[in-house]
Amino acid sequence: MLPLCVLKLRDQPGSVMSKHQLIAGSSNEEEELRQVRREARMQRRKYRRRARIILWGTIGSSILLLGLIGFIFLRIQAILATNIAHPPINGVSCDSVMQNGYHIHAHLTIYINGKPVIIPQKIGIASDGSCFYWMHTHTSDGIIHIEAPQKLHNLALDDFLTIWHVGFAHLNFPAELTQSTGWKIFVNGKPFAGTVTSPLNTEVPLASHDVVTLEYGTPNPPPDTLYSFPPSLSQ
Repeated sequence: MLPLCVLKLRDQPGSVMSKHQLIAGSSNEEEELRQVRREARMQRRKYRRRARIILWGTIGSSILLLGLIGFIFLRIQAILATNIAHPPINGVSCDSVMQNGYHIHAHLTIYINGKPVIIPQKIGIASDGSCFYWMHTHTSDGIIHIEAPQKLHNLALDDFLTIWHVGFAHLNFPAELTQSTGWKIFVNGKPFAGTVTSPLNTEVPLASHDVVTLEYGTPNPPPDTLYSFPPSLSQ
């Protein structure tokens, strides 16, 4: 049996408070430790999440950059292939899209010994449709479409005929056009004022809705003075 003095010491209030304080202090320390650990875990998650975002962002940017580089490479290859297959003629290039900086239309009629020559469709247009020279025909009605980046000196009649001769001779190019004599040229029904040799070498400027007649040999009908352009071709 414990001495009375010991029992009295155990029963003193001060002794009980010290025990509670020890338990409370220990609990506070554990809670603070748990809080620190929670914050550390949250911080690690935040870092991992940010790292994933940076990683996927870098991967996505790299894929887009590679795609852009691939697209540019393919475009360059296509342009080089087009220039090889359809090189510039008289400084007139064959572009993958039709230009609209300078856009007019003229009409051409050719008579050889009194017989009209059909101006074929698709002169100046690649057979696979991959490119268009600045001067070309869409139909066989004699309308020349002039669609260039801007008004240039090499958009005259001789440039169109040279495109026909050099790049599209298989479209029934008349051999007589290479002859240096025997030709008459009329613009809007009036004789061309310059010196006339082969139409391939005679520079006849073309303005909007000009009507040009080429005549070789005899007899030939009167030259055209007017042509009824479709309303869609207002220039």
